[in-house]
Amino acid sequence: MLVDVSSLNYWAILAGGILYMIYGGIYYTVLVGKKNQNTGPLKYVVAGIVAFISSIFIGVLVQATGSTSWLSGVAVGSIVGFLISIVYLKNTLFGLVSAKNCAIAIGDHLIIFTLLGALHGFFI
Repeated sequence: MLVDVSSLNYWAILAGGILYMIYGGIYYTVLVGKKNQNTGPLKYVVAGIVAFISSIFIGVLVQATGSTSWLSGVAVGSIVGFLISIVYLKNTLFGLVSAKNCAIAIGDHLIIFTLLGALHGFFI
């Protein structure tokens, strides 16, 4: 299960990173609002880095699993989103995350990783 990094679609990685940032900006603005957001430019820099790293990882996973279409990419992205959601549930059970924040984060990760999987599957 080796991944040929040279065969990754760099346009899809770029599009995925941009998609993640646009989606995250809309999602968190609608659900959290401006009053509860941290201020400062560092959060945007880190969010952008996370967006592109996430797009790279999903691109690698879609390729490594042998996905051949956007639908199989959806499956890969959904699995990743589901696994991240399980971690949030566990953290909520132990009081590390509030139930409201858990629901917001789970919704975010389920949707964005499914979208990233679809995008990378489409461009495979």
